[in-house]
Order: sequence, then C-alpha cells, then structure tokens
Amino acid sequence: MFKHDKNLLEMVRVERPNPNYAALLQEQIGGPHGELKAGLQYLAQSFRIQDPAIKDIFLDIAAEELSHLEMVCTAVNLLNGHEPQAMNATIGNVQAHVTTGLNPFYSNASGQVWTASYIEATGDLPADLLSNIAAEQRAKVVYEYLHRQIADRYVRQMIDFLLNREEAHNTMFRECFQKVQGTGSTQDWGVDKDARLFFNLSTPGNYVGSSLHDPQPPSFSEPQIPPQ
Repeated sequence: MFKHDKNLLEMVRVERPNPNYAALLQEQIGGPHGELKAGLQYLAQSFRIQDPAIKDIFLDIAAEELSHLEMVCTAVNLLNGHEPQAMNATIGNVQAHVTTGLNPFYSNASGQVWTASYIEATGDLPADLLSNIAAEQRAKVVYEYLHRQIADRYVRQMIDFLLNREEAHNTMFRECFQKVQGTGSTQDWGVDKDARLFFNLSTPGNYVGSSLHDPQPPSFSEPQIPPQ
C-alpha cells in the first residue's frame, strides 16, 4: 500500500512558462530512463525478493520514484503555461496542446508513449540489481543533459535535487549487490574453463587472462561517508 502525502518531496516552481522546455522534461515522465519506468520496475522486481530488508529497500525507492514523477509532472504543468498554444511548443509536446489540455502525458520528449517494455525484471536479484544500478546512472545522465539546457533557476534546483537522489538510490542498490554476492546468477562464477578464457581480438591467437584462476563477479566497494 502507498500513502499519499499531499506535500511534494521538494518544492517545485518555475520562473516563467516555457513550453519548449516542457517537452524536453517529458523525457523523465515517459522516457525509457524516466521516473515512471523506475518506480514500476523496482515495484515489479520486489515481488520475487525473499530477503525482507532488500525487499523494503526496493519498495522504498519505488515509492520515492513515484514522488519524483509527481514533481516532474508538476514542473511540466507549470512550464506548459495556462493556455494551449501549440505554436509555442516543440513537436514532442504538441499533444498536450491539442488533446490533453496541457495535462502532462506519459510520453517521452519526442511524443512517443510510455511502454511496459522499458521494464527489466528477471527474478534474479543480482541481475535486477545491476539493471537498477545502470538505470539510476542513466537517469542521472539525462538530468545532467536537461540541467544544461535551461537557465530557469527553480527548474535547475529541482533537477539538482533529483539527480542527487538518483545517486543515493544508486548507492543503496550497490550496497544491496554487496549483500547478494555468491547468490543467484553470481553463484559458481568462473568455475567453467570457458568463463576463464579471455580473448585479445586485436592480436589474433593471443589469449589474455590465462593467469586469472579465480574470476570474481562484479562487485562494488562500500561507499565511504566523508567525516562531517
């Protein structure tokens, strides 16, 4: 169950309407690296998790991603302004001016509608965690691109907040990955001889890694919290 707090996670405001930028920001509503995808992906993955602590982390992050979606939709709504004016919008956001009455729509910056095919869920916790770490990294990159393309200080403040939250989620997923080493698809890593054979294809006939007798699955160092 989710409990809806009517206060946004962080204040959202804009200096002035900007329909063109509203179209760009749509990417984080209905794009493949957006907030809707993230929230629903982590929720879907949580259903097969047996570890109660890790399951809680997935659900907590999923709920927060939906709160991010609410923030981005609020910003797009403010950026679209008060009256439909399609001539001031880019092609990716024309629909808001002709069918949705400026209501933010589940589409990306090009106007393509969101699809559940964006969601990665394998039932294997290590694989899903690696997908989520990559998802958070990609989401941060998109926010960095968006940050560079607007001078509105309030929108930039919102984006700064969101991209830093993506970093926090990334860290939490990395900590979870540390805990599941040796389970699921990371079991018996490097046991077969074919898993210990590495090719240097720029030098035909040359094999590299022959001295690697104990290959390990991907791992991440525990994040270090700097002293206050």
